[in-house]
Amino acid sequence: MRALRAVALLVLAALLGLGTVPAQATESAARPGETPGAAPAEFAEQAAAQGVDISYERIPGHDGISLSGVTVTPKTPGPHPLLVMPGSWGMPSVEYVGAALRLAGSGDYAVISYAARGFWTSGGGIEVAGPSDVSDARKVIDWGLANLPADPARVGMAGVSYGAGLSLLTAAEDNRVRAVSALSGWADLTESLYRNETLTTQSIEALLALGKITGRPSPMLRKLEADYRAGDIEEALKAAPERSASTKVAELNANRPAVMLANAWQDGIFAPNQYADFYERLEVPKRLMFSPGDHATLELTGLFGLPNEIWADTTRWFDRYLRDEQNGIDKEEPVRLKAVNEQGWQSYPDWEGYPDWAAAQQPEKRYYLGEQELGEQPASGWQRTIQAGKDTIANSGVMILSGALQGYLKLPVGVATPLIDRSRAAVWSGQAFAQDTMVTGSPRLRAAVTPSAPNTTLVAYLYDTGPHGKGSLITHAPMTLRDATPGQPREIDLELNSIAWKVPAGHQLTLVVDTMDARYGSESEQGSTVIFESPNSAPASLRVAQS
Repeated sequence: MRALRAVALLVLAALLGLGTVPAQATESAARPGETPGAAPAEFAEQAAAQGVDISYERIPGHDGISLSGVTVTPKTPGPHPLLVMPGSWGMPSVEYVGAALRLAGSGDYAVISYAARGFWTSGGGIEVAGPSDVSDARKVIDWGLANLPADPARVGMAGVSYGAGLSLLTAAEDNRVRAVSALSGWADLTESLYRNETLTTQSIEALLALGKITGRPSPMLRKLEADYRAGDIEEALKAAPERSASTKVAELNANRPAVMLANAWQDGIFAPNQYADFYERLEVPKRLMFSPGDHATLELTGLFGLPNEIWADTTRWFDRYLRDEQNGIDKEEPVRLKAVNEQGWQSYPDWEGYPDWAAAQQPEKRYYLGEQELGEQPASGWQRTIQAGKDTIANSGVMILSGALQGYLKLPVGVATPLIDRSRAAVWSGQAFAQDTMVTGSPRLRAAVTPSAPNTTLVAYLYDTGPHGKGSLITHAPMTLRDATPGQPREIDLELNSIAWKVPAGHQLTLVVDTMDARYGSESEQGSTVIFESPNSAPASLRVAQS
């Protein structure tokens, strides 16, 4: 229990930005007791019970730095499959020890959990998953094969968040990596942090703050932050592609590692759409899992070594592709989805084959936007004008907290839809459903809008609204109209975040569009307006896959 409490406190400290490593810490500064070759005191008893060895290590990284690591190895003779686990953003080397103890004890794996470059007592500066980070991961593999009883033909990588991204990027560059489990990660960094040309300021600010508390930003990151605070993100956008596995699909398909991806529907940092798009392009053994929750909340208990569905599938994934265990996971339908407000998993042969999804979706319902209603017939000739730059009570919730409440306690982000200020938001409501209806996929809004300012942010929310007007947020998405000609209409085509949600009989869909949300940086100017309309040539509509 001491070990579980220790990891829990470290995870919570990182999530809340309460790390204690000062910004001036160097790679030679070790936490008390972090002596190479020594066992972490808080895990020694548990390691002995599992029949494994555990010790702190200093691992040579790229360009002369050293990395803070923890190794967990079976006492049985090797060679064993090697698992390398890069740390999440802001996390120390003991992050994965709970999971590693289980993997080493029951699965005969040699495991290395390490803090990424620039964090805690690892050397260097934070490079935001740059080439140096990938080189570090390859160096850790080198060190593990040279210093642990590990098999070079059976190397895998796993990670949460930052560690997930690093695992995918390394697998694209190093063909020794035969299996990957990337949990709560990203494939497209631009799409994650600048979706539809809208900055996800809540997550950006949290990541920057946590980086300063638990590590040392590199000159590159300090420059990017200074530019960001000055309103310039061009260099960040240029840096994103080489840090995105979506640009390295050809390399991954050539190396053919087995790739497992898992994410939460409400992930407030890395929205699920970009993982789904990435999954479709992979031509390797692959698995995709989406379920309720927020960033890194799905796999959190597994970090403590506690039972966890995502880590259970991760173990089965490695057992199949690194230990050649015929456990059937490769025979199962690879897409596993759990609806936000439902129990149990559903499995499908592929993402496109998910009922009512993407190109295979049938039936797809198209609702047409009228003055205030979502109807079944095209409606044109109307206009709705709202004031921009003023918020409403419609919102996407608080990053991590809101999704965690939804995932663990089934408490959605709610709003009293009758109280939404119609002068600041456009609101459309549909008819009540006669029976339970599953809303799936990525709802899509198309409409003509006329901003009175050059730059305007729009945020669309789709609610499940009960008989008394209480709305539960199903999904949402932002977009920013940049360099618009004031007074000239523009057609928008906005894909909302992917979702699976059951709307109960007697409830209806409500679509809300306003111009501000605390999660995002808004470009909307106070005093400006936005006109919504539905031209005859392209009636405004909301497309929803439902069954």
